[in-house]
Amino acid sequence: MIKNIFREEDIKVFSYERYHHPHPRVQQKMEAMWLKSHNFSHEEIAKLTGVSPNTITNYLKEYLNGGIEKLKEVNFNRPESELTKHTFTIEAYFKEHPPATIKEAMSKIEELTGIKRSEPQVNKFLKSIGMKCRKVGMIPSKADPDAQEEYKKEKLEPRLNEAKTGKRKVFSVDAAHFVLAPFLGYLWSFTRLFIKAPSGRKRFNVLGALDVITHELYTITNDSYINAQSVCALLWKLYNSNLGIPITLILDNARYQKCMLVQQLADSLNIELLYLPPYSPNLNLIERLWKFVKKECLYSKYYSDFTTFKAAISNCLSHTHTTHRQKLDSLLTLKFQSFNKSQIMTF
Repeated sequence: MIKNIFREEDIKVFSYERYHHPHPRVQQKMEAMWLKSHNFSHEEIAKLTGVSPNTITNYLKEYLNGGIEKLKEVNFNRPESELTKHTFTIEAYFKEHPPATIKEAMSKIEELTGIKRSEPQVNKFLKSIGMKCRKVGMIPSKADPDAQEEYKKEKLEPRLNEAKTGKRKVFSVDAAHFVLAPFLGYLWSFTRLFIKAPSGRKRFNVLGALDVITHELYTITNDSYINAQSVCALLWKLYNSNLGIPITLILDNARYQKCMLVQQLADSLNIELLYLPPYSPNLNLIERLWKFVKKECLYSKYYSDFTTFKAAISNCLSHTHTTHRQKLDSLLTLKFQSFNKSQIMTF
């Protein structure tokens, strides 16, 4: 009987791996051999597994020649692109000169290698070497990536680690100036839509301190402008919250935040002011919150008057750690973008 060619321990492996092996092709092989070990014919196994009788024969030969381990091998005949042997040359060139379009990439690849390929083929090849179409980002021209990295390691990360363990409160501080004007966004629509543009240029100013862990937000607001007195009011608001542990504020170098009045008050209240390196909005967590607010309640929306406009923003800000907590948890992570010098384009 054919069953005699299968060892009992192998039959147990067939039975288990036909359901539990991570690769579906191996599951199929194990199912076929399990059925064969129970005296099913090749035709019956082919019908049950969806492969041809010849394939069943090949599976059986694999088992007889190499046992279980041979059956676990998955070898596909995948023809290799001619471009593969030129991968190093293409990668080196595109790292220095990234193409704007697939057609540009096609032309340059043909120039470098002498091989002409269609747009879909070039698209597939670029993806295979780790490239994809990405939107170019912007970094202030005076930003210093080395200074940012040093700041993160020496100042920011130690305080964030204390905040994670409940030994310190760390707040990201910044001001946003919301202007009563159209915030144009994208909508799925049958024709292009238009929103009304309110008259005037009224501003709703928000100076915020965002708890980097809980995402609770403390604010000072007005309709005029933010100044040193506004920052002092925020310091008193945080101090009077009786948080009971050391407080650190991460803030930029705006004059009204770095003036003597603010620094002296912070010293007297025992609040640490940790100023960011120049031109480093990417290290200030609250910047992401302002973008969220604009998208959540301003883009493609019309407010007929300033009162309604302010109410919409205030309502959104008041729910950062409640209603909007789930959305903000994925946005306000403590992962800050770093800029490698190789990423910064120069001309």
